Amino acid sequence: MDLLAVLIAILGLVIIFIAMGVRVVKQGYVYTIERLGKFTLAAEPGLHVIIPFIDRVGQKVNMMEQVLDIPGQEIITADNAMVGTDAVVFFQVLDAGKAAYEVSNLYNAIMALTTTNLRTVMGSMDLDETLSKRDEINARLLSVVDHATSPWGVKITRVEIKDIRPPMDISEAMARQMKAERLKRAEILEAEGDRASKILRAEGEKQSAILEAEGRRESAFRDAEAREREAEAEAKATQVVNDAIEGSGGQALNYFVAQEYTKAIGKFATSPNAKTILFPVEATQLIGSIGGIGELVKGITDDRPGGGTPPRTPSPSPAPRPQPRSAAPSVPRSGYSGDR
Repeated sequence: MDLLAVLIAILGLVIIFIAMGVRVVKQGYVYTIERLGKFTLAAEPGLHVIIPFIDRVGQKVNMMEQVLDIPGQEIITADNAMVGTDAVVFFQVLDAGKAAYEVSNLYNAIMALTTTNLRTVMGSMDLDETLSKRDEINARLLSVVDHATSPWGVKITRVEIKDIRPPMDISEAMARQMKAERLKRAEILEAEGDRASKILRAEGEKQSAILEAEGRRESAFRDAEAREREAEAEAKATQVVNDAIEGSGGQALNYFVAQEYTKAIGKFATSPNAKTILFPVEATQLIGSIGGIGELVKGITDDRPGGGTPPRTPSPSPAPRPQPRSAAPSVPRSGYSGDR
């Protein structure tokens, strides 16, 4: 029984010894293995067996990308403006041995390095540059901090400025400046719009005047052409009348004069301006006109070929009328009174 108990005890100690030497590394971490206090191995994720009481796990290094929040800092810019700012740093450990043994406290070291370089970079700029050149600040910080942390086995992937807070009075002055600038832009845009509107209106009036002048020129040209054609027609009509007068021996002229004279008398009768019309008419002139028309019609019918009415016996010509004297002639006048 004593031997069996000893064997069980020895077996238990072996199991405990083996269990103490088994280490399981989680994904995303690397364990540093120290043998008698000296770094010998960086255990990757998985199952590892070490020698108990000789080997031990030194540090558990996180190999994932991490975010380090930089607390708010008061920074004086190049133009002596006090601004508050804070940032974030993204980094990743690439070498677990260097990250564990090259720096005492990795997180505090990265934070202090970023803070000092943030003051250096933003302190070399004036206020307007710090507010408008965040990308440049981020790039300069990334370059400086990544170069400084490279011996620690750390890769700085990104540095971002979260917020920049200028003083209250400067913020109010900037707001007034922005308002004035926007008012200036609005007035400039309004002036440019007014100028463009006037230019367009002037161009429109110019085109309208040009078109109107062209219309007047075309109208004048057409009026002149119409008057020319009317004159040609009048000339042709005059020529036809002249030929008729020459062919009829004056009878056609008497006919046209009598026709126009008769029309003029008819207009007096149809005038809407008066109910009663009184005007003198020389009976001899009217009778002479009617006689001329009769002789013209008789001449036309006699000149028809092969016919016409048989010629009548000419009546004796009337005695010649006495010529009026230089004094006012005493010619009997007939008065005409008629209602329309």
